[in-house]
Amino acid sequence: AFHTSCEAAESAGFRPCLRCRPNLPPLAERQAQLVAAACRLVEASDEEPNLDTLAASAGMSRFHFHRVFKAHTGMTPKAYAAAVRAARVREGLAQGAPVTDALYAAGFNSSSRFYAGADAMLGMAPARFRKGGAGEEIRFAVAACSLGAILVAATGQGICAILMGDEPEALVHDLQDRFPQARLIGADAGFERTVALVVGFVEAPRLGLDLPLDVRGTAFQQRVWDALRAIPAGVTVSYTELAQRIGSPAAVRAVAGACAANPVAVAIPCHRVVRNDGGLSGYRWGIARKRALIDREKNDA
Repeated sequence: AFHTSCEAAESAGFRPCLRCRPNLPPLAERQAQLVAAACRLVEASDEEPNLDTLAASAGMSRFHFHRVFKAHTGMTPKAYAAAVRAARVREGLAQGAPVTDALYAAGFNSSSRFYAGADAMLGMAPARFRKGGAGEEIRFAVAACSLGAILVAATGQGICAILMGDEPEALVHDLQDRFPQARLIGADAGFERTVALVVGFVEAPRLGLDLPLDVRGTAFQQRVWDALRAIPAGVTVSYTELAQRIGSPAAVRAVAGACAANPVAVAIPCHRVVRNDGGLSGYRWGIARKRALIDREKNDA
């Protein structure tokens, strides 16, 4: 007898196959649900859960859980827990909590462990981060290009922001929101040359753009951004392909999120990533600009 659904077959007295389990969601969907539950467990724990605890909660072996977790998130469980702790520290410091209180509340069991990675985690000393970047000097300038207004900003280490939009004032406000207590300094003649290089690349991609960057993100975001910089001008890849390139084929959504978090337009070319069908998806600086950048690079190639 033929039945149109699992429910109908079970009502007729048949049991689901124990091997293929047709009555359960697809394997990838079940794994995604288990990984999401493990992420919530990490986020809700005062201390970092060990791998055995997380694997047991998902009903998997340590090795299998580690592999599945990384495939779906692009991070190891340990790296994810570290990112959660870092976010807690940033939140605590931003709310004015003393550094010691913030680090212990975030789950760090020693101050030495926290300070060893504080610069990479916060991009500056914890006390300075607590003050909203007070004392950080950022040079910036706004210029005009064929795609509208463009703002370029840099710390002493490198370019920290390249923003595009319609109104220069809105770009400056965006920069102020990103670095609320930093000292923003109007560009001098030397920095104007850097801005000219960025504008020149927008207008003529064949000129290339190789500037030192000072961009701060999670370890996963940095992997995605490095992969973006390896995409040649005139070439586009899909989010799926980009996830495969960084060794995390199941982390397509996380890859898209890292692209959206990119703070330096064109220097980290997130505009070169498209949908699987070749269509243009979201671009924080506007789909029209994304299309124009891709077309120029292909024509210049």
